Amino acid sequence: MGRQVAIVSAGFCEHSSKRSDVNMPELVNEAIRDCLKKVPSLGISDIDAFVTGNMPAFEGANMPELWSTDWMGARNKPLLRVTTGGTTGGTVAIAGYYNVTAGLPGIDTVLAIAYEQQSQGDTSVGLASTAYGEISILNTLGIDYDSLSRILSAGAAIGVAAYQATNYMSKARITEEDLARVVVHNRRMAAKNWWAHLRMPDLTIEEVLDTPYVQYPLRYGMLCPASDGACAMLFTTEEKAKDMCDIPVYVNGVASVANESAVLGYDGSGSAQTDPSAQIGAMRSSELAYSQAGISFPRKEIDYAEVYSPFPNQELMWLEKLGLFEETTAPQMYENGTTALDGDLPVNCSGGVNSTNAIGASAMERPAVAALQIMGKADNQVPKTVHTSIGHGWGGSLNLCTLMVMSDEPKRKWR
Repeated sequence: MGRQVAIVSAGFCEHSSKRSDVNMPELVNEAIRDCLKKVPSLGISDIDAFVTGNMPAFEGANMPELWSTDWMGARNKPLLRVTTGGTTGGTVAIAGYYNVTAGLPGIDTVLAIAYEQQSQGDTSVGLASTAYGEISILNTLGIDYDSLSRILSAGAAIGVAAYQATNYMSKARITEEDLARVVVHNRRMAAKNWWAHLRMPDLTIEEVLDTPYVQYPLRYGMLCPASDGACAMLFTTEEKAKDMCDIPVYVNGVASVANESAVLGYDGSGSAQTDPSAQIGAMRSSELAYSQAGISFPRKEIDYAEVYSPFPNQELMWLEKLGLFEETTAPQMYENGTTALDGDLPVNCSGGVNSTNAIGASAMERPAVAALQIMGKADNQVPKTVHTSIGHGWGGSLNLCTLMVMSDEPKRKWR
């Protein structure tokens, strides 16, 4: 199985639509400093290896890890870069875990760093560059350009998310008001986090519904922002963790699962053709990670959840697909307070991706906040003791999910 791994700290920089006061390495350095200040006994020289990742095409800066090395403190040390689309941060965190659990000679403590400075580039151009690459490959396989033109008919992230939302709303028999309630939950939660982007403590459902449609049923007020920001997490061995912090957070299960083609549209047979709210990848990732962690009844055994939801329908859907609520029941959980800060199962007390979306960092910020909730060090700390939490990531064409299960006790129960 490998060595038991623990998280001893997590840090952030301030997020906003444009961090013009810093360049990309400085942005990253802020998160690293915030992470390390929580572990006074550890210095940058004590870190054995580094894992990092972002979405370079979105910023127009290739291989930023090479010219950011000194700002990370990684000079002359092992450095691994990972990029997996929207799940980049989740994959970076999982890679940090694997670097420690593998027992590689001389690697006990690993700093994982994920970030994005979207204001430096153009996200649409970055997405287009990926699409063009897929189109060129499919053309060489004999698919004609008339057919290829339909592959992009899903309309990128907002288009696929809108299809997903209508499918889910039909199944759950809910209205736009239910979606707006999720947004209000997130923005009010974000108001209590110093590093969050959209902090709206007084936002109302009516104000969300008063914004124009981007694509039905998703309105402008329901969408996530484009953020500049960074996150860092510190992984180490079970033995060393006990000397670094009072409450080590043990990583007891990880998973990364994709269940369908990443190409959009009918000919690509991706999310635009299949039911985009089915989310088999989320179910399979949870089955894998829960089995590693020894969790049989997630609703009863998990105390806190951070799920990756740029759009409100996704937050409802993920909670069901990850086994925390029964199918189509998540909307009423937001209505009756189950997911509130003092609820039975608090969700996204950071404000989630719906409030802060530095794409490369977003999927890492989910397990980072979930870990801090166990430590009792989160900005918007839940009042009850959190023993077990999860951090979930989403990316690709609605098809790729990452999941990390954490606890205040190590578990080595594999099934």
